[in-house]
Amino acid sequence: MEDQLYYNMFQDRLERELLKICTDAGMLSGILLRSDDIDLKWKELAPEYIADGVKEIADYPTVSVAWAGYIGMAVACWWNRDWAKLKGQPYSVLLGPNGFDDMDDHILKDILGLLPDGKQAQQITSLMQTCAQTAVTFIRQEKIEPQSPRAFYVYARAIQVMFSIGAAIELHRLGYEMRKLQ
Repeated sequence: MEDQLYYNMFQDRLERELLKICTDAGMLSGILLRSDDIDLKWKELAPEYIADGVKEIADYPTVSVAWAGYIGMAVACWWNRDWAKLKGQPYSVLLGPNGFDDMDDHILKDILGLLPDGKQAQQITSLMQTCAQTAVTFIRQEKIEPQSPRAFYVYARAIQVMFSIGAAIELHRLGYEMRKLQ
């Protein structure tokens, strides 16, 4: 129970910080847009992502965290485009020609339809790097023993936050917003 509280607090702190960063960058408007459909898709994709991502932690920690944000963007794009048809997309569709290594470019270009050198793609790439670096810093500040169960669970929470941030950025980019019902 104590560990669960610790993980929840870590996730909440990281989510608040990344939401602030994205809001300050003009990519979100202070609210983490979300959908149960999108959140459930992460639960389906996460095991395969984690299997790929943990291999990159030692050499490319920000990549292993950042790519989850791009997956969030892809899933939000599918949700907006035709969820009934696209909700069954497998993890493998997210991988680029070079597998995990170029997943970011593949998602931006082939799923979101953004020009690789375009302004939006560059803004998203820069923001994802900033968010991932912040997440890695948060993880390191916890001073957790590498390759321990706690390290795994903190990593899993960090990439879940990155996925949610990516999904929210894409929903915001597509024009979704939250409004109070009258």
